[in-house]
Amino acid sequence: MLSKIIVQGLVSGGIYAVLAVGFSLIFGVGKILNMAHTAFYMVSAYIIFYATSMLGLPLPASLTLAIILTTVLGIACYILFFNRVKHHDTTVMIISVALAIIFQEVLLLVFGGHYRGVPPFARGFIEIWQLRVSYQHLIAIVTSGVILIGLWIMLKKTGLGTAIRSVAEDREIANLMGMNVDRILLIVMAISVALAGLAGGVIAPIYMLSPLMWQQPMAIMLAAVVLGGLGSIGGCVLGAFILGFIETIVIFLVPGGAFLQGAVSMSVMVLVLLFRPEGLFGVVFEEERL
Repeated sequence: MLSKIIVQGLVSGGIYAVLAVGFSLIFGVGKILNMAHTAFYMVSAYIIFYATSMLGLPLPASLTLAIILTTVLGIACYILFFNRVKHHDTTVMIISVALAIIFQEVLLLVFGGHYRGVPPFARGFIEIWQLRVSYQHLIAIVTSGVILIGLWIMLKKTGLGTAIRSVAEDREIANLMGMNVDRILLIVMAISVALAGLAGGVIAPIYMLSPLMWQQPMAIMLAAVVLGGLGSIGGCVLGAFILGFIETIVIFLVPGGAFLQGAVSMSVMVLVLLFRPEGLFGVVFEEERL
């Protein structure tokens, strides 16, 4: 039982961390509250299903196609919708929720409400320190870790990362320094959606797909962002892994826990907002930076 909790907690925490980082990135840089973030993750998973089951493409090609198409869709949504109203937070949030529902209904229309599955990248198990881990779960854990480390390196060690952090720190000064703020925001949106697409690709062979699959991760992602500190990349990762393990423990040890995971995450978020609204990293919302 303990080994299952550890493995599943790492898988869930990793996926939620990738989603939360993408969500926090576009919010921290562009102040865009993209509530459709997990809908892009859902779209990516369905593209992989369609490419493997109906087009007969191998999984690596399907994953690449899903990330590309999802990123293009995210960029199109940014140009057509978010960029026009990006200075009005409430309007952006409402539009993003509407987009998520539109994606949901389109998938319901095309694929129906039935659960769908994607074959695993690899079959079999491996023993690690007396833990029996399936190759598919190991791939998910390693992939999530590589994505998070790669993003950290990009933000801290590259010119693009410096530009992104500068825009997040002060958009007006960055613009005065000659940075193309609009282009950086577009790049950040592309990175954010690509991260959602990668997360969808990682979970597609593990969990069943449905047109409602974006809702539960959105609740946990928001709770992780609030728990870690809104706009804080490191805080999001920490909050995501905390909630990933809490969710796993509830599922394995509490009767009917699978139906309570969203409620537990929301309860954590409410408590954090009531007693420590700045999150674990202790930075006030208005001053939160990357």
